[in-house]
Amino acid sequence: MAIYSNILETVGSTPVIKLNRIGPKHVELYVKAEAFNPMGSVKDRLALGVIEAAERDGRLQPGQTVVEATSGNTGIGLAMVCAQKGYPLVVVMAENFSLERRKLMRFLGAKVVLTPASEKGTGMLEKAKELAHEHGWFLTQQFRNEANADIHSETTAREIVDDFSDLGLDYWVTGFGTGGTLKGVARVLKTESPRTKVVVCEPDNVPILSSGIPQPRDASGGPAGSHPMFRPHLVQGWSPDWIPQLAEDAVAGNLIDQLVAVGGQESMQMSRDLASLEGIFTGTSGGATLAGAIKVAEQAPAGSRILAMLADTGERYLSTTLFEDIPVDMTEEEVSISKSTPNYRFDVRPAPAPAVNDNTETPVVELEPKAVEYVQEVTHVADKPVVMFALEWCEFCWSARKFFKQLNLDFVSVDLDSVAYQEGNFGGEIRKVLAEQTGAKTIPQIYVGGHHIGGCTDLFDAFKDGSLQPMLENANAAYDTAQRFDPYTLLPGWLHAR
Repeated sequence: MAIYSNILETVGSTPVIKLNRIGPKHVELYVKAEAFNPMGSVKDRLALGVIEAAERDGRLQPGQTVVEATSGNTGIGLAMVCAQKGYPLVVVMAENFSLERRKLMRFLGAKVVLTPASEKGTGMLEKAKELAHEHGWFLTQQFRNEANADIHSETTAREIVDDFSDLGLDYWVTGFGTGGTLKGVARVLKTESPRTKVVVCEPDNVPILSSGIPQPRDASGGPAGSHPMFRPHLVQGWSPDWIPQLAEDAVAGNLIDQLVAVGGQESMQMSRDLASLEGIFTGTSGGATLAGAIKVAEQAPAGSRILAMLADTGERYLSTTLFEDIPVDMTEEEVSISKSTPNYRFDVRPAPAPAVNDNTETPVVELEPKAVEYVQEVTHVADKPVVMFALEWCEFCWSARKFFKQLNLDFVSVDLDSVAYQEGNFGGEIRKVLAEQTGAKTIPQIYVGGHHIGGCTDLFDAFKDGSLQPMLENANAAYDTAQRFDPYTLLPGWLHAR
């Protein structure tokens, strides 16, 4: 184990893993799992390489904004690098790429600008170029930046050569996105491992490399519109609607020995098989590359060693068709397992405890005077009329928080389980006061202008029936009165599933 001075030092050195249950038995099939990079994809290497190269040659100045067009993984990698180094980042991404990628980039501090899906990859590229020109931002140009290929020559290729130095490697299989991995690794293999054949996969309905048709280019060398053979396809991160310069360099340099066409459906099935049979989690592009590697394996001589690149983690695809058949609710088989024992089942509620009539009086609850005083004070502050007594972990409290945010409504959250209310169990004493005064033992409990509204669903019902709005206005609570939405959509997803 090592101690690293920052997250960027953990980029690279990803493992090669032998597959045991997938693929023909007459060959040895391996994968290089790039999900082991800190942000979960091979593009972490690219991001670090292009930023540090720009720092060295002075194209990127301290504090300058970085901008790039990306389907997501490069943007996530850049967001990590820029966060660590202190550069603002703007990512331009077509609207049809997975939602979790947008959220990851924003979570890392980047801004995400979307372009219409109809404009494809060239649309997001042109938008990034416009933004860089207009604002003086640094455009990383991942599709043609030599630093992209260089980092793969220095790291990815070196790791592969070292890992197979004793065994030998017969085939290296990859897709192409920017072309950086392809060019950077292939040129090293050609000189240091000449027995290794370089195999490049592309979608079977988008044969832009195998067509032999050159990419139209503008005066600057960039793509002059889409390649004539481009069609929409299922493999995110593969084959943009033009041939990137780095990929074209690999073709022109005779670095590619074989091209393999892979279907979108078989790519997704291979991703699922890899997870369920080998316990390796990768996305559609990884499944596509492995599907291509198996096609190579079927024709390869006995004893051949084949390495397939797995570009990223499957978590980048949760909102895509890759996961559309994965159920949220229990399947019939899972329900059957649940019913195989008598207790803790969703389909059976426990019998109520028998009533006990011992003629004793209801015990008197003693309330802490300071807690009574606190509840009175905090719910009657004129300039902070909306108060929610909450728990930090509570999903219903977070639904109410999302509601207030949607209305742009300022509120006070008294988080009873937070450190501020731990001493002397003050949070617990406040809960006793709330239960005694409202008759409700649940959390959250919400007040407007000193008037008790109730819990989360009471708040939502009051908004839907129109009784909440005049209460907010009477309490001088400013909010966006133009908002029209169903607040019940803000409840936890598991409630919608039930």
